[in-house]
Amino acid sequence: MHELSIVKNIFDTLIENYGDRIVEITKIEITAGLLSNVQPILIKNSFAAFIEENSEYKNIELEVKVNEIEAFCEKCNKTFIVKYHKFVCDNCSTPSSIIVKGTELYISQVFFIE
Repeated sequence: MHELSIVKNIFDTLIENYGDRIVEITKIEITAGLLSNVQPILIKNSFAAFIEENSEYKNIELEVKVNEIEAFCEKCNKTFIVKYHKFVCDNCSTPSSIIVKGTELYISQVFFIE
């Protein structure tokens, strides 16, 4: 399950960037594109398992935002939302392999105790 290694990497990144302030974090928001191969329920389960083993982080909540897939049509010179994994422009029906959004996986926000 690669989700557990992703969760460990998230905490490594937080420790690297915030050090001792990590105990002040209340919520982490990550953004995952539909093509990132991350399942929100699996990442949440892995997060819960990690928190159970690392009780010092028990007050941290995880939110997963999922981005749609967007591609770029060179013929129309515009982006379009990919639906049902059909990478075809909804305006001109031209196929496209230029992915603009949907492969990303990153920490989008970190919330601290006020």
